[in-house]
Amino acid sequence: MENEYKEKALAYHRAHPRGKTGIVSTKPTENAYDLALAYSPGVAYPCLEIEKNPDLVYEYTNRGNLLGIISNGTSILGLGDIGAIAGKPVMEGKSVLFKTFAGIDVFDIELNTKDPDEFIRTVKLMEPTFGGINLEDIKAPECFYIEEKLIEIMDIPIFHDDQHGTAIITCAAVLNYLVLANKKPEDVIVVLNGAGAAAVAIAKLIVNIGINKEKIYLVDSKGVISNSRTDLNSMKLEFVRDTKAVTLADIMKDADIFIGVSKKDQVTKEMVKSMANKPLILAMANPDPEISYPDAISVRDDLIMGTGRSDFPNQVNNLLGFPYIFRGALDMRARRITLEMKLAAVYALAELARQEVPDYVSAKYAGEKFQFGKNYIIPKPFDPRVYYQVSTAVAEAAHLSGVARIPFPGKEAYRLHLDKYVIPKVQDLGAINTIPDKKSFEKRSKVN
Repeated sequence: MENEYKEKALAYHRAHPRGKTGIVSTKPTENAYDLALAYSPGVAYPCLEIEKNPDLVYEYTNRGNLLGIISNGTSILGLGDIGAIAGKPVMEGKSVLFKTFAGIDVFDIELNTKDPDEFIRTVKLMEPTFGGINLEDIKAPECFYIEEKLIEIMDIPIFHDDQHGTAIITCAAVLNYLVLANKKPEDVIVVLNGAGAAAVAIAKLIVNIGINKEKIYLVDSKGVISNSRTDLNSMKLEFVRDTKAVTLADIMKDADIFIGVSKKDQVTKEMVKSMANKPLILAMANPDPEISYPDAISVRDDLIMGTGRSDFPNQVNNLLGFPYIFRGALDMRARRITLEMKLAAVYALAELARQEVPDYVSAKYAGEKFQFGKNYIIPKPFDPRVYYQVSTAVAEAAHLSGVARIPFPGKEAYRLHLDKYVIPKVQDLGAINTIPDKKSFEKRSKVN
């Protein structure tokens, strides 16, 4: 079966035209007059206008809808450091997702360097081309330095999806878990297995929904990150805790939340049994989670669980975030992606999961019905409402946090704008003016 699937996948990528992406002209070129407008002499006029006012590049070119996906192939999903050129199929695939789900055009760029400063300089030189940069599959700790430096020196949004995309979806799931379990964020104990880019980003983001930072414990391949360790890099030092716990099994006892961003078979049934009442497990190692869904739920009736897989409930899927975060950021011509924009995405996703799920969403999942509860705490990727909810929340947050180059036009006007890029095959997606701010979310977070 695996060999058959492999051959089908290879044939899919090899079929003409090769790969998965291409460039399509957006203006007519049917005659000599069209060509004169598109190139010489007509092209000189927008060039001269942009020379006088650089912001007009957003009016006369595709920069405002063009994203660069840039990687050096040092941490390709599930494959590790396979190199820049071998990672290109993944970058093309990510480009397809941006275009399909949010109407964003993409150039994928693979840089053949492991030198962070060389990577940074190269990306900086390409700034005039793009409205934003999605950093992808760069290993830790270099990814932190690269992203931080690029944000500092560039005037367009820089976003490392492996960090922040995972963190945003995870944070939304945690918010809804707290509602269902009737637990206060400041009271819960969180264990993160893995101490790389995603784990650190998750740990930093969940503090902003009220989780007590001192109750967040990170575990790497050598054990709990505690004050007895002498082998920690600067990235991990922030999460040193005063604890006698050494192993994952030690620290999981009485924990409320386990978040796995590591590898398969790290958690046993006994560890699950040792957790606090009404626990949450988000086991996101792919393709095989830290503990399988059947094994975990077999020992706890009160467990809420999600994985990175689509064949079990509560899939933590970055597709719920990155296309729409960039859609909102690009539309507002944002200079960067702020914490407020990330949290806007978190609350929009969490709120959407608590709304009634229309039949047209169920139809995309073989008629399966979804209702807010232990088996549905995160929206589904093929729910077209996500496009409107998250994009709008992020766009408005860009305006409110002062990084937008243009004002937010209002939710209804922005919805009409979104229709230009992706028009779902349903007539009624409901009003988008239901997107909550933090206070209204918390007010509506009471469970009867």
